[in-house]
Amino acid sequence: MATRFLLILALSFFLGGCNAPAPTVAIVSIKGETYTLELALNTQSRVQGMMHRTSINPGEGMLFVFPDATERSFWMKNCLIPLDILFLDSRGTVTALHEMPVEAPKSNQESEFAYEQRLEHYWSHGPARFAIELASGEINRLGLRVNDRIALDTSLMRSIAR
Repeated sequence: MATRFLLILALSFFLGGCNAPAPTVAIVSIKGETYTLELALNTQSRVQGMMHRTSINPGEGMLFVFPDATERSFWMKNCLIPLDILFLDSRGTVTALHEMPVEAPKSNQESEFAYEQRLEHYWSHGPARFAIELASGEINRLGLRVNDRIALDTSLMRSIAR
């Protein structure tokens, strides 16, 4: 599992030498199933996340890679589809799992501040270095639990996060 992940990322990262662009996706095995995860490696892509998307294909999602491990929270700002989220520590161990339903959109009478204040936050329950967003229902379908391990090439991920 980890070997496959490493091979795909290494090929896309190292074939171009030191100046090669970071990979844009990672192939990750979760509970024996293969997922193609879009990588969010910098502040801009992590903030954008899955905002404004109207669908997520089966077997796809997003892997958020942070330059450090700290307590984190996500919200469903401008998200149009329900999502599941897995927070992972620096070793790839699940620290928290959440089902995130769609929130009511910002109304014309609502300030940006008021909108953001009413959104629910989903916490990592400890230092998280990674987060994975999947289609709604995947946590239950796969039987994921806190302390499960997701095979990531954590060294490579840490080296390309900005």
